[in-house]
Amino acid sequence: MFRCVIILLALLVAAATPAFAGPTTLEIITDRGRVEFTIEIADTAAARQTGLMYRDSMPADHGMLFDFETTQPVAMWMKNTLIPLDMLFVAADGRIINIIKRAAPLTLTGRHSAAPVRAVLELNGGTTDRLGIKPGDRLIHPLFIASPLHDGRADTALPAPHSP
Repeated sequence: MFRCVIILLALLVAAATPAFAGPTTLEIITDRGRVEFTIEIADTAAARQTGLMYRDSMPADHGMLFDFETTQPVAMWMKNTLIPLDMLFVAADGRIINIIKRAAPLTLTGRHSAAPVRAVLELNGGTTDRLGIKPGDRLIHPLFIASPLHDGRADTALPAPHSP
């Protein structure tokens, strides 16, 4: 009986722990070229709710992509998030709609999409300024609807981001 209780408790803990898909890679096409990130994907309600909470650091070339499965208005917050983040609100075709830069840790302020979006990419605070990422740039990842990659922008690779 005791063994059954232990197994049941272990299953309950596992079910309550958010599962993040990944890691996988994602590219952002900017005016300066392409930059690649290693990302985790938060694609369940539990994973989206937890996000990057309680993490005290993240490598410079990493991020988390929140997949909301459908296009909708989205608001994010920084509850229990210990590091400043750039939040990129992304349309279903991979276009960046708007960016919240350097969201302050541990704040409950709602940060909203400027239009309905499919996803939000969270990167270390300051990354978008450092790499010249801006609204209108495009994310390349299987999550987003296929679209032409050559839209008149630079097609050269950028060096990988590095830790300050």
